[in-house]
Amino acid sequence: MNIVISATLACLLYMASASLQLVGLYRKIPSKRSLVIGAGILAMVAHAYFSYREIFTPEGINMGLLPMGSVTSLAIAAMILLSSLRRPIENLLIVLFPMAAVVIAFTVLVPSDYTPRNDLHEGIVAHIILSVVAYSLLTIAAFQAILLSFGDYELKHRRLSVLRTLPPLQTMESLLFELLWVGLIFLTLSIVTGFVFLEEDYEDPAIPGLIHHALITFAAWIVFAILLWGRYRLGWRGAIASRWTLIGFGLLALGYFGSKFVLEMILGRV
Repeated sequence: MNIVISATLACLLYMASASLQLVGLYRKIPSKRSLVIGAGILAMVAHAYFSYREIFTPEGINMGLLPMGSVTSLAIAAMILLSSLRRPIENLLIVLFPMAAVVIAFTVLVPSDYTPRNDLHEGIVAHIILSVVAYSLLTIAAFQAILLSFGDYELKHRRLSVLRTLPPLQTMESLLFELLWVGLIFLTLSIVTGFVFLEEDYEDPAIPGLIHHALITFAAWIVFAILLWGRYRLGWRGAIASRWTLIGFGLLALGYFGSKFVLEMILGRV
């Protein structure tokens, strides 16, 4: 399958799935759940093929900003879709699926100066996979935190326009902390493998962006660890949990995508 065709197919299926869910929500009728999930699964298959072809090129492995963003959006979409099989959170797909389609479109349309690499061994690839899973889980957690904040605000001010469209707040809060626990585990593994394999792979530890990336990522790890400790020991929830989640995610995004943006787009380095 041509890479552009797979990208187009993924975008159309993502938008179709989100639209079906949105129509059901707007008309206040049960959505055609099997069609929503079916279209979402097909979209992710096309998306996975597109991401694979974007990253594993004949010239080498492409770890540019947009291909990595495409993989991250795929992981996020897959995790939410899987979670929707156990919890009533299909309405989250209305936002996340179009976001995945936008990332695919940018990956196809925006040119990149990134030079694919041929010198990456299995350890570095394992580090990349762990990082993508960790970022995906914690991105969903940040999205959950934003929705929880809106829900809490509307509940306190007796405005239920957004709250009616969301899953129950207790369900969302439970999902938030599950995502944080699992995300922190994968983030820990990502940091450990990063120190082990990147130190072996690069003789110069001051490779551009690496030190800043590691420090900011570790700062994000500390924030998430404090939040989970506060949940366990002090019963943190609601606005406090949302605030700490967003701070940690902001650091995490700055550490990865911020560093890659500066290196690739501004400094023109890989």
